[in-house]
Amino acid sequence: MILEPFQVALSVADALERCGVPYVVGGSLASSVSGEPRSTLDIDLVVVMTEADVEPFLATLGGGFHADDHALRRAVRQRSSVNLFHRATSTKVDLFIAGGSPLDRQAMRRRMRLQVASGPDRFLYVYTPEDILLQKLRWYRLGGEVSDRQWRDILGIVLVQEHRLDEEYLRDGARLLDVADLLDRALQAGT
Repeated sequence: MILEPFQVALSVADALERCGVPYVVGGSLASSVSGEPRSTLDIDLVVVMTEADVEPFLATLGGGFHADDHALRRAVRQRSSVNLFHRATSTKVDLFIAGGSPLDRQAMRRRMRLQVASGPDRFLYVYTPEDILLQKLRWYRLGGEVSDRQWRDILGIVLVQEHRLDEEYLRDGARLLDVADLLDRALQAGT
């Protein structure tokens, strides 16, 4: 049996893959894979989508989701985000249109293929522990460094991954995102 968030993510990922749109699962779902598991009310997917991809994606996604064609096109043009809603479960899926920065491109290349079910085997692409850690640090900073939940996710990744994290990659990314001080704090707290 596949847990509901993973099942909903698989439905969207299947449509993206059939349309040739690269994606990576982020947010709490990805940090739960690399760190401390926790429940989540939504699913975050970062996608490399163009306006030409919108119509085929929505057609492939089908009627199981509420999706606004105009909002998705606007998000693609503005490189912002848009919400989809899974009708059967009311699960919200946040689609973030990938930026074009070198760090964004590198994170997409580094994504991990995670098996989430067997018989038949089902897979999702998720951020590596380093990349979800950098994303969480970035969102923590952008949110004014007040979210206990974000900070717990950050520490959970550091604690679970221990010495497996690529510290050089983390430090380079943290400098680019201007979160080097937060990375230092998280690494110190996790030791």
